[in-house]
Amino acid sequence: MDIKKQVEDSLIKHKKQTITLWELESICSGSYCSYAELSQAILELEESGVLQMVKAQGRNGKEPSLVYQYRINKSMLNRSLQKELQLAELRLDPNIKLNAYYSLPIEVWLEDQLFIEQIDAYLREFPMPHEPVPAPERSFELVGDEKWITEGGGEELLNRIRLWEQMKVLSVADPLMFAINPRGVHANSHVHHHLIVENKTTFQALLQELPVVPFTSLIYGSGKKVIRSIELLSYQLPLNPNNHRFHYFGDIDHEGINIWYALDRKVNGLYGEPVRLAIPFYEACVQKPYAQGKETQRKDEKAMEAFLSHFDALIQLTIQTTLSNGGYYPQEIIKSTELRQIWRSAVWTD
Repeated sequence: MDIKKQVEDSLIKHKKQTITLWELESICSGSYCSYAELSQAILELEESGVLQMVKAQGRNGKEPSLVYQYRINKSMLNRSLQKELQLAELRLDPNIKLNAYYSLPIEVWLEDQLFIEQIDAYLREFPMPHEPVPAPERSFELVGDEKWITEGGGEELLNRIRLWEQMKVLSVADPLMFAINPRGVHANSHVHHHLIVENKTTFQALLQELPVVPFTSLIYGSGKKVIRSIELLSYQLPLNPNNHRFHYFGDIDHEGINIWYALDRKVNGLYGEPVRLAIPFYEACVQKPYAQGKETQRKDEKAMEAFLSHFDALIQLTIQTTLSNGGYYPQEIIKSTELRQIWRSAVWTD
């Protein structure tokens, strides 16, 4: 690596506002670097204003002379990064978009650079993928590490450079767990309704009712897992993706509300459909005495606002008051017989 670039990268990562000459010299300690090479790089950074002399510390008296301590001008480093990004945009495959890095910390660009170079090399050798493949396979193709996408920040990087969708990566989520209503699958109706329930107890309670309700499937969400595994629905149940309607029933607590909100955004992106709240179940919950607990759950204001907007003012107030008092409504608050009766008798279809 170019000595000046090596020093700049170290300055970016340096936590303090000043740096000593000894610390600068240690940057090259792992590889051969002469005093002449290092001093030239440092003097160039002095001249550009990146390094500024702390006068009280003086110079070392060698030829050329360097300062014992420098102040780091990070704003000048940011200008240097912008020039580097502009050059990279000219050099890299045009499908790689670097716009995000202009507003991100410099450290993110430094961490991503090597992977971006590997992705660029891949794009120059192979056409853009046409078929989706599992994440580990695509990950190994791109950077030689099968865990990079799922565990090494690869998904985030591909989103930053706007290649995630184009890379056609199949989720490695657990398979989606659901039961099928044969009448629903083979019905003439062009719309397929799916009820997603957060917990296993509710899933089992409703399972025997599936053949007599106008739903194609009953999906066991298993908490947060459904947010990823819902991607697999179109593969596990290959019906017309434009004809799905999703309904959700979860606990009335912050966790359950947050799961629905994240799932709604995910399904909207995949199918262009919202995840409708299964209102009759929720209305039955708030008629019961609430349970106490879940005080430490994280509240998402946007999720809460979106959730409450589906209910009338009285139910909104009931839910807000309950959660503020440290209470919640678990799905299990409704007995199995009542759950089945609600599913049978409520109006669900458009």
